[in-house]
Amino acid sequence: MKFGVLQFPGSCDEVDALQAARHVGDAELIWYGDKDLKGADAIIVPGGFSYGDYLRAGAIARFSPAMESVVAFANGGGLVLGICNGFQVLCEAHLLPGALLPNANRRFTSRQVQLEVIRADSRFTCACAGGQRLSIPAKHSWGRYYASEQTLDEMERAGQLVLRYAPGENFNGSLRDIAGVCNEAGNVFGLMPHPEHAVDELTGSTDGLAIFESMRLALKDSRV
Repeated sequence: MKFGVLQFPGSCDEVDALQAARHVGDAELIWYGDKDLKGADAIIVPGGFSYGDYLRAGAIARFSPAMESVVAFANGGGLVLGICNGFQVLCEAHLLPGALLPNANRRFTSRQVQLEVIRADSRFTCACAGGQRLSIPAKHSWGRYYASEQTLDEMERAGQLVLRYAPGENFNGSLRDIAGVCNEAGNVFGLMPHPEHAVDELTGSTDGLAIFESMRLALKDSRV
């Protein structure tokens, strides 16, 4: 399996995502100005501050040449993971519903959080058990997930809510404690916490590996 990891001006977690992906497969960086996805089986849109978060987080990166290819890749059924700023970019590109707004506490916050797996049958959590808790760091100032109540109801019925903050962990004010969602087809997933920072025991948790391993298993199963 080969991951392609996008790199924008202002990205700061693309190398971490690259190294995390290499725990379960091959991985290569893809420059934002390059439309060639280099034969990647799955794409990671990493965290950081693409284009300095000008206008709003993810708004400019959405129009990069690489993202044009990612949109086509996703629309063709390819696996796409967006982490933090990557989640924001995917929402701006309308690959995921909703939007990420400024944190309820109105400041940048970095802390280890506990997440609950709502769906263990998604292509991004199939290596997890339903209700399992994952200890993963979060670090952002625009992480408050928002969508209309009607949209949230529809997403819940469609099984698009994948991860939520455990009780007491939702510092950003995300509606319904949402930490990660997928599109209706289930091949695009975004989350605000950083699984790529939880893949080594030295960091205090290896729970983030489950996200990357799930993608590997999902792709393997699709080829059987």
